[in-house]
Amino acid sequence: MKNINPFIESFKNTNKQLVGNGFRNIQVLRDALNDFNGSEESDLYGAGNFIEDFQEKMAEFLGKESSVFFPSGTMAQQIALRIWCDQKGINKVAYHPLSHLEIHEEDGLKKLHNIQPILLADKSRVIELEDVLAMDEEISCLLLELPQREIGGQLPSYETLESISSYCREKGIKLHLDGARLMEILPYYKKTASELCSLFDSVYMSFYKGIGGVAGAILAGDRDFIGESKVWKRRHGGDLISLYPYIISANYYFDQRANKMGQYYEDAVELAKFFNSCQAINTVPTIPVSNMFHVHFNAPIEQVKIILQSIHEETKIGITGNLRPVNEEVCYCEISIGDLYSTISKEDLHSIFNKLNEEMKSL
Repeated sequence: MKNINPFIESFKNTNKQLVGNGFRNIQVLRDALNDFNGSEESDLYGAGNFIEDFQEKMAEFLGKESSVFFPSGTMAQQIALRIWCDQKGINKVAYHPLSHLEIHEEDGLKKLHNIQPILLADKSRVIELEDVLAMDEEISCLLLELPQREIGGQLPSYETLESISSYCREKGIKLHLDGARLMEILPYYKKTASELCSLFDSVYMSFYKGIGGVAGAILAGDRDFIGESKVWKRRHGGDLISLYPYIISANYYFDQRANKMGQYYEDAVELAKFFNSCQAINTVPTIPVSNMFHVHFNAPIEQVKIILQSIHEETKIGITGNLRPVNEEVCYCEISIGDLYSTISKEDLHSIFNKLNEEMKSL
């Protein structure tokens, strides 16, 4: 029998939620497929109108010569780094200690490609120019994750990005953008995707994060780079017979939400103020720089779960269903703003956070 977690169930049973675009269920795909009839031909092993038109659209949006659709960002990024290492003949790349490649991929880069990572900067902050200048290792590629998810979605300044990009080009180091949440940072930088991506030699973007598609990713760069990427995609088994469910949902939700990222960002700044007004709660960063941030509760995780579960059940409004421990006395959750936040009235927001504040005071 499946174990029921009362805290998670309390979140799932709410009528409204502060975070995201809605629960990830089959309706996500059904909505995307609604305008298509059953006679439409699918893509076939990486070819066909569905995939080729979308790849062209994304290349233009990102300001690159070409792009290729992947079923996963993990596959896309490992391939990108492999190509840059092969090109320079140095099997070393640099990235943040809390990069997805380092902590979530079971050493895939090392085991599959024999690539050695060089970890830059302290875990608690983003990579700065000084970290790059201080490297004593010769590398083929530097990967920057924008925003840096595991530390609350922090970002370096745009001037820092420009300086790092100039240095890398001067030294012959390829610069790759882990832009899983690329769309979400454009309002903060006040740049177009093309302007931001011009600083990088290759770019990856996800279609299921803030965009809210089923799955999938795009990898963009110059034509030679993408040509090699397609070969490696085949080698990795990424050329499924058809990828159209992913592509259709990616395209559908990209068109729906690309122009909403500014509102999500403003909503995140507002919501962070509500959290920071509560006793024993703080956000990281204090003022968000994208639609995502972390909320730290200065209390043991089991106590916080009881408080949030009570608020969920009383108000039918969900705050989070995912708490993680920092240590025995502190826990945190990740907040990512989407369509749902705007459906909650200001009156309800004030009510929820008054309750949360009172409950945290009582601990």
